Amino acid sequence: MRLRNKPWAQDEIDKEPSIVIAHPEEYKGKWKELFGYNNPIHIEVGTGKGQFLTRMGQANPNINYIGIEKYTSVIHSAMENVRNEAVDNVKLLNKDVLNLGDYFQDGEIDRVYINFTDPWPKARHEKRRLTHEGFLNLYESVLKPNGEIHFKTDNQALFEYSLHSFSKYGLILNKVSLDLHNSDMVGNIMTEYEEKFSSKGMRIYRCEAVYR
Repeated sequence: MRLRNKPWAQDEIDKEPSIVIAHPEEYKGKWKELFGYNNPIHIEVGTGKGQFLTRMGQANPNINYIGIEKYTSVIHSAMENVRNEAVDNVKLLNKDVLNLGDYFQDGEIDRVYINFTDPWPKARHEKRRLTHEGFLNLYESVLKPNGEIHFKTDNQALFEYSLHSFSKYGLILNKVSLDLHNSDMVGNIMTEYEEKFSSKGMRIYRCEAVYR
């Protein structure tokens, strides 16, 4: 993904402290207090421009959503999405997922979404893939027992790798789809990339993985 430089993005983000949480470590173990509702918490790692999370928030007002995105120029677009749609159950973190344990307490999260992540196809970059065992261990540290990962991608090689990674780690695979948009799944909410790829007739892969 080629990023458009937005030198003014940080100033705009600073004007929306109720949407983009500047110091998430202060809310570790206290996210439900910040939201004001004792609802389940779902996070999206690599939230991109925020279309998916914004629409999920609209569709599921009884769930609290947190999107994590390290690129300031990208999180700015997500912030605009959340602000323009006035979705009060979505918060954003302009942080790196590698520091997830600094922001969430053990067992604080119910579900992790991974959507259209960089496939990092070269073998030497395997550890950067968000479905690598190192990240699976990181998610497990903040997820509740039987917590879930919901994963979507257009990349067949990454999907195959991820299924193997999930299985090897001991996760239970559910609802594995090799062609999501020609399946019987209802209620699917698309990301920006998903709309783009599916409009070109590209196959979308999806699965759910549950920690034992």
